[in-house]
Amino acid sequence: MRCIGVSERALETMCKRAKSRVAFGKPIAEQGTIRADIAASRMEIEQARLLTLKAAHMMDTVGNKAARSEIAMIKVVAPNVTLRVLDRAIQAHGGAGVSQDTFLAAAWAAVRTLRLADGPDEVHLEAIAKRELKRWA
Repeated sequence: MRCIGVSERALETMCKRAKSRVAFGKPIAEQGTIRADIAASRMEIEQARLLTLKAAHMMDTVGNKAARSEIAMIKVVAPNVTLRVLDRAIQAHGGAGVSQDTFLAAAWAAVRTLRLADGPDEVHLEAIAKRELKRWA
């Protein structure tokens, strides 16, 4: 859930920057590339949010053991989505995106660390695949 919050904050920061930054005589918010980045970020955040809600709902209704796959999926999906959104926001900020002037660089480092601290993606992917293959045995 923290990753979703960081993603939302990064998207908000990116939108504000896109409206205020001018390149080639117009705000970058009027350029197709940044609009595509904003749209992709919103879609990915909503996908991660729905998977988070599904995992939480399953944990509440059928228990953690039955929700293992969903828990593993969100441990992979949420940080990866957040890193992509943060990367787009950093790109929109240019050099300021990797400075201490915004929260973006520090957030990127923290979320990247989370991908290791919560278990490497490869471990979660292996567990998801094993459970999926069991369903079809």
